[in-house]
Amino acid sequence: GATPKDGPSAGITMVTALLSLATHQQVRRDLAMTGEITLTGRVLPIGGVKEKTIAARREMAKVLIFPKGNEKDWEELPEQVRAGLAVHFVETYEEVYAIAFPEEAQADNKPEKPNNRVVDDQVEDNDAAQEKTARKSTAA
Repeated sequence: GATPKDGPSAGITMVTALLSLATHQQVRRDLAMTGEITLTGRVLPIGGVKEKTIAARREMAKVLIFPKGNEKDWEELPEQVRAGLAVHFVETYEEVYAIAFPEEAQADNKPEKPNNRVVDDQVEDNDAAQEKTARKSTAA
């Protein structure tokens, strides 16, 4: 009597989308991914590898991310389905991050903070805020 579940395989995709939004970093445009994620960042296997690969190809993705636990499923796909696709099999979200945000991963694997802050409901550039503070202290 287990209840079928829909949606968990979008876990790494949702985390990546939220990180992209929060850090103002774009995800590779040629990337498709799928994988369930745990609270500790482990990436768990999913079902429907063939269908998801065909869908990724239809959307012009060239690089795919699948859970390491789905490597055998990938190898069982017909060659015409796999042809021309670069696939990465991952076990943790850190691996996903390095593929989705390659420039960020090279910069010590730390997301860059946006160069602005919210002050009185208005976004203010950090550099401008520092200059403003310096002018106030020299005027006093």
